[in-house]
Amino acid sequence: MITLALSKGRILKDTLPLLAKMGIVPTEDLDKTRKLIIPTTRADIQLLVVRATDVPVYVAQGGADMGIVGKDVLMEQGGDNQFELLDLQIARCKLMVAAPVGHQRQSHRLRVATKYVNVAQDYFASKGEQVDLIKLYGSMELAPLVGMADCIVDLVDTGNTLRANGLEPTEHIADISSRLVVNSLAYKRQHASLQALVNDLATQVAAANEGAVS
Repeated sequence: MITLALSKGRILKDTLPLLAKMGIVPTEDLDKTRKLIIPTTRADIQLLVVRATDVPVYVAQGGADMGIVGKDVLMEQGGDNQFELLDLQIARCKLMVAAPVGHQRQSHRLRVATKYVNVAQDYFASKGEQVDLIKLYGSMELAPLVGMADCIVDLVDTGNTLRANGLEPTEHIADISSRLVVNSLAYKRQHASLQALVNDLATQVAAANEGAVS
């Protein structure tokens, strides 16, 4: 049995069609079921649907053999006891610094609101800049509006939320997409079956990208 951990939200929505093309379809309605372990139409594969930040934990601790999670989570949390095997090229966005439109840099140390405190720390340190970090879990755009922060570090997709709140992207940190990770011990013990799944996913990703280009 292969246990695959999936991130809730946009990543789940983009992942399910890829899995369906491989004959892996949940046997429960994910919007209605209360089950925490979801069987699929493949007898050898079951799903866990968890918070994105929990996916690397389940994989690292052996609760799941594999997982699909955003690169932003891997950058922030690290990836102990697991390998990143494949870029699924779904749920794409950018991790960026954003500030109020027309913002002028002040002389005080920059105050940065973000849930990506490790990424932000490393990014500004790479520029030789010390910053004060304010950890938030949501509604980052609010922090500059109420004078709590000078800028934010957050994911940007369309940019509509930034514009609606008078903010604009100012610095690009990284391109983000969903990645397939695998528990390092499971990859050794179940290499043939797990690699077959990786190969199938890679085929579907390549086909999806060819279709998008054409």
